[in-house]
Amino acid sequence: MDNKKFVLLLLLTLMLAGCWDSREPERMLYVNALGVDFKDDKYEVYAQLISFANIAKSEQPTTDQPQAEVGFASGKSLDEALFNLYHSIDQRVFWGHFSYLIISEDAMKSVKFNPVIDNLVRYRETRYQIWVYVTKDPVQDLLLVKPILNKALTLSKLGNPEDSYKQESYIKPVNFRELIIGMDEPGHEALIPLINIEANWESMQELIEAPVLSGVGVVTANGFKGFIEGDKAKGIQWMTNETKRGQITFKTNDDTHTTTIIDHVKVNIQPIVESGTVRFDVAVDLEATVGIIEGKMTAHEIEKGVKKEAEKEIIATYEEALKMDVDIYRFSEQLYRKNIKAWKKHQKDGKIELNKDSIRNLTVHISKLKSSRKSYKETIEKK
Repeated sequence: MDNKKFVLLLLLTLMLAGCWDSREPERMLYVNALGVDFKDDKYEVYAQLISFANIAKSEQPTTDQPQAEVGFASGKSLDEALFNLYHSIDQRVFWGHFSYLIISEDAMKSVKFNPVIDNLVRYRETRYQIWVYVTKDPVQDLLLVKPILNKALTLSKLGNPEDSYKQESYIKPVNFRELIIGMDEPGHEALIPLINIEANWESMQELIEAPVLSGVGVVTANGFKGFIEGDKAKGIQWMTNETKRGQITFKTNDDTHTTTIIDHVKVNIQPIVESGTVRFDVAVDLEATVGIIEGKMTAHEIEKGVKKEAEKEIIATYEEALKMDVDIYRFSEQLYRKNIKAWKKHQKDGKIELNKDSIRNLTVHISKLKSSRKSYKETIEKK
């Protein structure tokens, strides 16, 4: 081969496509979760780096090695804190598997929520499907909680909340996309699940801590409004069509309790404008399955008990939200979509003024009452 042909061949090989800028997976570290706190005028970040080595081929780790480690750094901005964290990381960090974000109460109260969201969603490796939580507990403690039975972290309640929501729909999980839509639509408020740590599980060796849903935090584009917790947040699940499964327990006439499983919710909200005032008619349709029965009860008595308790929970949540000036059931958006002229007239900054009388009528209807045993009597009768 003469020199000219050799040079030409060499030039052609330089034009071939290659993988010069590729990175081997084993030479990168993967962020699974991020915790954000704010103390002493500084952002504090806790990054949970996950190891896929022992979960890639199984849903349950096969070794005793920790599935994840948590790193910490602080800075005057979120970006500075993250770059300070990079100072102690051995290899490049990949954010494409970033699953969930936990924000502390102090961070929610001290800084606007927008900068945190903007910073994360604008980075090219992150996605809009990242789950968001708020907590009163130390965020680093939540990132160090192991899943029950040492299941893979990628299948934990925080990283994969949709499965547990299908079984028990107390608080709906929310991701970046839904959060942004909630704050952009009229009302301009969004609900973030509130989580805390409880040591309510136990193995043969130790008590086991687990993350527990305990309410919601209310956030707006302008700041944080506060929490609605415990029983006061129960009404939320009966005012959304996305509820998959819940329970209502009510007291009967003889001071015993009956539990029904709610497995279908359909809500219809109609704004009514009369005499210059906006009010709302709310109709909630439920399908229920009888779970526990003590004593003799008729189907009518069960329906009556479920309706009364559901109405009570809906109103209790609504009145708790009013104390915080929160449109918990997004009535402002309903008026916007169904009567834009009235919305333009009555809205202020996207919201309409609400009070205890804004719900004109609340009707809960049990469209179907089922029992797996085809009976509304106790399985074992008392003698």
